Amino acid sequence: MKISHTELNNLTKTAIEAAQLGGSILTDYAQKGFEIQKKSEINLVTEADLASEKAIVDVISQSFPSHQILAEEKGLHTTHESPYKWIIDPLDGTTNFAHGFPMYNVSIGVEYEGTMLVGVVLDPTRNEIFVARNGQGATLNNIPIHVSTTPKIGDALLVTGFAYDVHTVADNNLKEFCEFSLRTRGMRRTGTAAIDLCYIACGRFDGFWELKLNPWDTAAGKLIVQESGGKVTNYKGESFSIYGQDLIASNGLVHDEMVAVLDEIRTSD
Repeated sequence: MKISHTELNNLTKTAIEAAQLGGSILTDYAQKGFEIQKKSEINLVTEADLASEKAIVDVISQSFPSHQILAEEKGLHTTHESPYKWIIDPLDGTTNFAHGFPMYNVSIGVEYEGTMLVGVVLDPTRNEIFVARNGQGATLNNIPIHVSTTPKIGDALLVTGFAYDVHTVADNNLKEFCEFSLRTRGMRRTGTAAIDLCYIACGRFDGFWELKLNPWDTAAGKLIVQESGGKVTNYKGESFSIYGQDLIASNGLVHDEMVAVLDEIRTSD
């Protein structure tokens, strides 16, 4: 991978600019109101999702017109064969947003030939921006961040989420949630995978797992966790691809215990 320092800076600058514009649009809609549609019975999309995505895509396209862009609402925006791919969630936490619950964000990752180069997650409700660049660490509002030093699950605060088909499928994460609740200091569910990953990165959570994730859920957050000293794998403890669907992220210290618990639960079914 041969990416110059200048190129990495330009990618990061554009990602931050696009995220800030998307975040300002979300804030405007949160204040003035918006229409809500249903993708499925419990999967929502709002005017804010669509407006944020359009603005973000426009910013990226102006700076890097040859790059590929993959976004949650409209899918692949380009047919270019560029090795660069921008992976966007214009509103991660749509259900929270629709209910006025202040836990949502804009997530933007930049991938080059399968390797994440840049990750940016902006939480407009807290004025927090998480940024990571490959090999250069991660920051929160320009201050370096690191994962927690919690040594074992019994002392850990974990977080998870549930897929939109939780009501209709057997493999819905409820058994895992119950088991981890009994083995940890505490469990949380924020409703946004990008925030969960960022909170692992800055030490607010110690571990996270979830099923049926999409690339735009994890592209930026994966790099932010790794650049803050954390570990990201699939449920088997193997290398995680953002195009896979099951993920464990942690401070690294509780990771093997989490893999073991998930294996115990899922092989006993």
